[in-house]
Amino acid sequence: MESPDEKQAATSTSPETALPAPSSAVRSDSPDSAATAGRSIPLHTLRNEIRVWTRDLLIAIGLALVIIVFLYQPVKVEGTSMAPLLSDQERIFINKFVYRFEPIQRGDVVVFWYPLDHSKSFIKRVVGLPGEAVEIRQGAVYVDGKIVPEPYVPPQYEDLSDFGPVRVPKDSYFVMGDHRISSNDSRVFGPVASRFIYGRAVFAYWPVDHFGSLSTIEDTAK
Repeated sequence: MESPDEKQAATSTSPETALPAPSSAVRSDSPDSAATAGRSIPLHTLRNEIRVWTRDLLIAIGLALVIIVFLYQPVKVEGTSMAPLLSDQERIFINKFVYRFEPIQRGDVVVFWYPLDHSKSFIKRVVGLPGEAVEIRQGAVYVDGKIVPEPYVPPQYEDLSDFGPVRVPKDSYFVMGDHRISSNDSRVFGPVASRFIYGRAVFAYWPVDHFGSLSTIEDTAK
């Protein structure tokens, strides 16, 4: 027979043999360490990407400001001589450098110094080019004897009077407002010398419902 002391000793040694080895405790910690390391890599990458995005955004904003300041100029339209394309107090951007790279064309909406007062700026549409003969018969515009289609002039804005013919001088342009019955233009002050033309209207930004490229707005009106 076994003594009570021997049974107690045998029973007490059983839990000790069931304890996990020290190496088991190390293995149970390793998944947490791996997960922590795994999480740190994407976080570091995300921070780098944010820095790159921020840098690129600042560069883009800087380039946009340079383009606006040096290539484009905001102007405010005063009057209704270019209605319905442009309304009174409308804000637009003009391209100040476009005519350094391409010629002025018929139909361009240009901004120029008023020939009779160079402290004022006007905005009109180019109708006649250098060397051309411009004539108006009952509101219809003829250039070198051929009628010029003008879908941008609504019937209610037409001026049915006659004018000309006049020959446009070299390096000058015959300009008129689309609102013919309410426009002070080349019919009054004559052709505009190219040196007075300093930009082409390209983009409207205010009011919001006029926001967009002027060429797009004009095509829609047609």
